Amino acid sequence: MDIRLGNGFDVHAFGAGDHVILCGVKIPHNQGLVGHSDADVALHTITDAIYGALAQGDIGQHFPPSDPQWKGMASDVFLRHAVALAGDMGFEIGNVDCTLICEHPKIGPHADPMRARVGQIMGLTVDRVSVKATTSEKLGFTGRGEGIACIATATLVKP
Repeated sequence: MDIRLGNGFDVHAFGAGDHVILCGVKIPHNQGLVGHSDADVALHTITDAIYGALAQGDIGQHFPPSDPQWKGMASDVFLRHAVALAGDMGFEIGNVDCTLICEHPKIGPHADPMRARVGQIMGLTVDRVSVKATTSEKLGFTGRGEGIACIATATLVKP
């Protein structure tokens, strides 16, 4: 049995807007996130965790931000690609664990729909998807409310 772990990390700054998209879920907020795509920091991080477990680079190598075709793209496209690549390489995804780091918006009220959406995108049951949050105790750029950071781990198994 081949078991692999991958981790991902990403950050996006706040900018103009009235919502953020996290885990494919639109969450009302007094700012948006800035990015080349839809700036879904959580899906980007999970995508990178899968690419990492596969030793297949990172999201920027598969979807270069310099390529205009990805401008404004919904990030589920990237995650679906990583999941398909894992399948093509003979792996099943065992679970994903995603931690958002931010002062605002509050993640708890949205965690269940976020888990459900990630599971739907990845073809996983919700009991294999963890989405949680922490603050940085008002320290650093996340503590000052300048953006959101995210870390994620994915487990891949090849029977």
